[in-house]
Amino acid sequence: MIHAGIVGGSGYTAGELIRLLLLHPQAEISFVFSHSHEGQRLDQLHPDLIGQTDLRTTQNPHQVDVLFLCLGHGHSGEFLRKHPGLAAKVIDLSNEFRLQKDAGAFVYGLPEYQAERIAQASLIANPGCFATALQLALLPLAKQGLLSHSVHINATTGSTGAGRTPSGTTHFSWRDNNFSTYKPFTHQHLGEVGETLSALQGNSLGSLYFLPHRGNFSRGIHATAYTTTELSLGETMALYQEYYSSAPFTHLSEKALALKSVVNTNACQLHLHKHEGVLLITAIIDNLLKGASGQAVQNMNLMFNLPEVTGLQLKASAF
Repeated sequence: MIHAGIVGGSGYTAGELIRLLLLHPQAEISFVFSHSHEGQRLDQLHPDLIGQTDLRTTQNPHQVDVLFLCLGHGHSGEFLRKHPGLAAKVIDLSNEFRLQKDAGAFVYGLPEYQAERIAQASLIANPGCFATALQLALLPLAKQGLLSHSVHINATTGSTGAGRTPSGTTHFSWRDNNFSTYKPFTHQHLGEVGETLSALQGNSLGSLYFLPHRGNFSRGIHATAYTTTELSLGETMALYQEYYSSAPFTHLSEKALALKSVVNTNACQLHLHKHEGVLLITAIIDNLLKGASGQAVQNMNLMFNLPEVTGLQLKASAF
């Protein structure tokens, strides 16, 4: 069994990670570390776990095989410095080590981009949720050097993407029946997207114009990206099918997509549409699973030489 420790136990990503690891056939949770909720039962922090576990949080972490860091941005490095040698393998779910200038020995953990490198790594920087959706939409084009033109991106995320602590733009009476744009063209996930696509592109990467939106739903990301291409729709579909032929969670759909098809799963679904020389790519994911905790478990599976799908064969909440 893989003995796992979780640092930061009260947030949405931690809750999903706990749920996944409790059901994982090859892993068990050794501890959940929490500063603000020491000694509290996990099923009090996350009521969906009632009847699933009697574990309590602790402030006394101990040696484990893998450590998941579910801390607020900027706190992961501090924790590792204060608690050296807790685990041979670390998976950080914050943005602290995603960019090359900050990464050090951390490897960027997007399996569809570099599964073999992840399998050999000891330190993983788990991608951001928007970044995951956008990269999965564009990786096959970058691999063929086809992103030299500008790419225009719109993506909408659910309220859980903003974390569990209530704010002026996440509480129910503001979010319900509402829609808004934030951080236009400057969202923090653009940095990691640009680094990955540039590494694959091999020549000049076109500008990425990204408009993030807040949706009036709880979870999921619906992203659309469009760019100019001379490839036919059939040629583009073949290119995507080839790139994702060995990716167990990323699939091409011939039909237009609905977000509920991936909610509660680690899947990404893609749809392609061509109009007057412009290619439209739609990508949908669950921001808490493929965009966070599910992908973290997928990375753990790779690091411990398990099939990527282990513990992640989940049913969508499609109706």
